[in-house]
Amino acid sequence: MENSATIAVITVTFHPDVARLQRQIAALPSNSRLVIVDNASTTEEVAEIKRLVDNHDNAVLLQNAENAGLGAAVNQGAAHAMRVSPEIEFLLLMDQDSVPHKGAVEELMRTFFALETAGSRVGGVGPRLIDESTHLQHGFHTIKGCFLRRVFPAADAREPVECLGINGSGTLVRASLFQELGGLEVDFFIDQIDTEWSFRTRAAGYRSYGIPQARFDHSMGERGVAFWFFGWHVWPHRSPYRHYYLFRNAMRLYRRPYAPRVWKFWNVIKLSATFCIHGLFDKQRKAQMGNMLRGVRDGLRMDSSKERLTCQK
Repeated sequence: MENSATIAVITVTFHPDVARLQRQIAALPSNSRLVIVDNASTTEEVAEIKRLVDNHDNAVLLQNAENAGLGAAVNQGAAHAMRVSPEIEFLLLMDQDSVPHKGAVEELMRTFFALETAGSRVGGVGPRLIDESTHLQHGFHTIKGCFLRRVFPAADAREPVECLGINGSGTLVRASLFQELGGLEVDFFIDQIDTEWSFRTRAAGYRSYGIPQARFDHSMGERGVAFWFFGWHVWPHRSPYRHYYLFRNAMRLYRRPYAPRVWKFWNVIKLSATFCIHGLFDKQRKAQMGNMLRGVRDGLRMDSSKERLTCQK
């Protein structure tokens, strides 16, 4: 029964907004197990995180002396949860800056079961993400023919949206599948990790779904910037540091056979636009362009023999 399903929430922290993290924890189902993995925040920040953990039942804090990266930290938390509680059925993967609306996690689980009952091989489900600064939704990526589309469901929409991929924060996945496919891509460190995971589950015969009625407040990048292009959209503003990994990891994904060709084509256009926009309008344009170009160079230089060549079961 879905109400008795056991769930572990894995949250990775790195210099978090502790007040926001507290709101996230308060919004989680009372019967969930919480594993927070901290990637070398300051002593004062860790003390605040520990205070939140100590005030929450079934919670634990794992501390890394160095920043291990997002993928490694999620895998670390998931491994701990499944080792300590072998009965865990689901993992909810969370960023530190996401806050579920009331009942959102329960809605993800309910719809997951409903999709499975209808015969779908569900790789993961994710919420409708609402940018906290602009109050705009990020939408769900889908493929239609030769086009990559972003779908923005109506406010009262309830039908799941089959997606090319779902954002990492708020992803609900069966623990058994996470373990079977080897967890997240550690070498990516940060950015494109959720994209790679979605493509890998897709190639293994599973499907990802966006759940419009499950809503999370979320910050994409350092901040969201609203812009109009045949409707209002959110442009995530990332630091030069983040753009290095975004571009580097895209180059690596282009070489992987399970990354859809449609995505590769449109992602080249998207990254080209990102380069031009930050090169023209960003106050840090020199650092931004330099890091993007270094990301392309390093991504292309990486030994292709070390890349994943297949993800078939």
